[in-house]
Amino acid sequence: MDRQNFAKPYREYTQQENTADMFKEFDATQLYCPRCKQAVPVRKRLLLVLPEGDKYEYLCAFCSETVGTKMDKNGAPDSIIV
Repeated sequence: MDRQNFAKPYREYTQQENTADMFKEFDATQLYCPRCKQAVPVRKRLLLVLPEGDKYEYLCAFCSETVGTKMDKNGAPDSIIV
């Protein structure tokens, strides 16, 4: 067992986790469906493309009921060409 890992203060671990940006974005794989009454696999469908980001909808893989939404914020805003 490496005792050096246990010698670090707690604040060093939290600073590393905050600056690492390990998890920038999550995608759901299973969500609760009110119609099926259980956690089910989901499909992600693009709903809207907005200036502040893309809006996605999560659908139940079995009954196609909407079980959630997600806003995916883009880094750079899109410019509109008319």
